[in-house]
Amino acid sequence: MLFKTANLTQLDDFDEIIDVRTPAEFADDHIPGAINCPVLSNEERVTVGTLYKQVSPFEARKVGAALISRNIAHHLETLFMDKPKSWKPLIYCWRGGQRSGAMSIIMGQVGWAAHKLEGGYKTYRREVLSQLETLPASFSFRIICGPTGSGKSRFLDALTAKGAQVLDLEGLANHRGSVLGGFPSQAQPSPKSFETALVQAMRKLDPARPVFIEAESSKIGRLTVPSTLITAMHSSACVLLDTSREARIALLMEEYQHFVDDPETLIKKIEILKPFHGAKRIEEWEQLIRSGNFNTLVDELLALHYDPGYQRSHNSHYGDMEHAHLVQLTDTSIPAMRQAASTLLSGVI
Repeated sequence: MLFKTANLTQLDDFDEIIDVRTPAEFADDHIPGAINCPVLSNEERVTVGTLYKQVSPFEARKVGAALISRNIAHHLETLFMDKPKSWKPLIYCWRGGQRSGAMSIIMGQVGWAAHKLEGGYKTYRREVLSQLETLPASFSFRIICGPTGSGKSRFLDALTAKGAQVLDLEGLANHRGSVLGGFPSQAQPSPKSFETALVQAMRKLDPARPVFIEAESSKIGRLTVPSTLITAMHSSACVLLDTSREARIALLMEEYQHFVDDPETLIKKIEILKPFHGAKRIEEWEQLIRSGNFNTLVDELLALHYDPGYQRSHNSHYGDMEHAHLVQLTDTSIPAMRQAASTLLSGVI
């Protein structure tokens, strides 16, 4: 064998993990901590793949070898020239084939203890899916419930500040969960990347301690929460935030200030609700936006859209809701939230 191999249990044995797949493949998902040193660009991979299918594998390999050699040379000259002989990199591609093999051979010939990951990213992806099936059942979750604007995310932050274990699904998904919940100028991760981050977050948790997590539907924006986690959440103990209407409106006005600054975007978002509320109601809400009457808009959205949906969803999915630990809030400021978190954690929950 011209190169050494390693498996997933040995990831921590290496100084660097190198993903030689294309930038597009890397962006979709990658092993945490890996750096991207593509041996084929996005366009070059398409070129080689087209040759493979339309001409012959032999012609594709000739062109691919030339491209890969030039790209590896570039990485050697720019990224790796200062690495000492003791440097130990782990290299992977899609399934541990020719792309990672080529770089492993060249690095090995240089004198570095380069290893190729057995099975490549494909093996890592299978491990992520396997852990998503088993990890959620390991934890004792405490579900933070409450209608829109009750401060669930801020309460999770307060729990974190007080030393509690928290699994922040909306943070991992980069989305607040509702139709208006996207963060401005920030895209959500890919589904695979979200699942990788979720596994990484769960692996850091201690199963012997409770884990606080916000009540979620199966979708956060365009991302799907694994069914095993949803099932575990639905059977868990609940903490219900009972936040005053005034505090909810004030919090939503604060968190969604970007819509006040960009009312046309909000109008486009509101249009999505037309099938649920009809054209007349949507037109009234759009007039409130154009007139700058956002407090009334938020109050009506809570009363007519969010709160009814919340009641239907939580009453049917969270069986422990009638026994939920109640946290009453009239103030959603950070100091008030931290005080409420301390009170909760001091009790038996």
